[in-house]
Order: sequence, then structure tokens, then C-alpha cells
Amino acid sequence: MKITAFGGSTSRQSINKKFATHAAERLGDRVAGAEVEVLDLNDFPLPLYSIDLEHEGGIPDATQAFLDKIEAADALVISLAEHNGSFTAAFKNLIDWCSRVRRDIFQKKPTVLLSTSPGKGGGASVMAQASKSFPFFAAEVKATLSVPSFGTSFNVDAGELVDPDLAARLGEALATLEPKTDA
Repeated sequence: MKITAFGGSTSRQSINKKFATHAAERLGDRVAGAEVEVLDLNDFPLPLYSIDLEHEGGIPDATQAFLDKIEAADALVISLAEHNGSFTAAFKNLIDWCSRVRRDIFQKKPTVLLSTSPGKGGGASVMAQASKSFPFFAAEVKATLSVPSFGTSFNVDAGELVDPDLAARLGEALATLEPKTDA
């Protein structure tokens, strides 16, 4: 099983990338033979989308490179950063470019959507938006989880959730991605 994870931010200190990494590694530990790949959105540099740029220069190679990573995955773990109640500009721009190649960006991959923030909301606004829009882009959303107050809920040095309830809820969300075995 190939698990592909990323945080919906280009910040080098992204708490959502840290959260996505933790979740994907935790899932990888639970699935025999799993391979985990954590993407960095900075590896897919794209100009701000406009139809004029598309007509003048075509689709940037980074667009197809991202779509190829999604295609190679068996499951997705995505943690979305929230900027002013919505997706980050970088993530939205990536979606805009990718949708010009194929509307089914997430290619019916089983997906766990996560979000976190330093505040009490835990990215709840972006999660609400993602829960509605990701299926439109062919993500098979299996579970969602927003984690509030990342600085106190997550031990960065240990790389784990410290709140037992949140850790259990993350485990339940990740279990939805585990391959089913015949008993």
C-alpha cells in the first residue's frame, strides 16, 4: 500500500505538514509493507492561475507531476491549513491548475482529510469547505478530523498527539484507509 500525504501549505514550518506526516507514518506502521511518501507543495511551484497564462504557456509541468503522485498512491492523507477561513492560496492555486488537466484530481483515492491550527477552531472552516469540495474532485473521503490548539495537542519533538481522545479519533480515521483482510 502506498500512502501519500501532504499539508495544504507551503510554509516550511507547516503544522499541517507535520500533522499529515504523523498520520501517514502512523498508518504506515499499521499496514504491513506500506510505503509512505510525504509531499511538499514547494516541490510543485506554479504561477498564479489565469486563463491568459494557460493560453500563453500551457499547463506547467509541476501540475502533471503532482497528478502523477496522486495517481501512484493507494490512499491519501491530507491536512489542510486554514487562511482566513479557507484553503491557502498555494493549495487553491494547485487545485486550479490541476483541474485544467483533469477534474477528478484525487482520482477516487480513499482519503482522510485533516486540519489543525494554533487556535481553538482547528481549521474547522477549511474542513467544512473541503468536505464539500473534495468529492467534486473525486476524493473518496473516508474520514475527517480537525485538531484544535496544535501547540498543546501535538508534541512536535515526539511527533505525536498528546491528547488521548484526539489520538484515538485519529486512529479511527486512519483505520478507514486500512486494506480489508478476509478472515
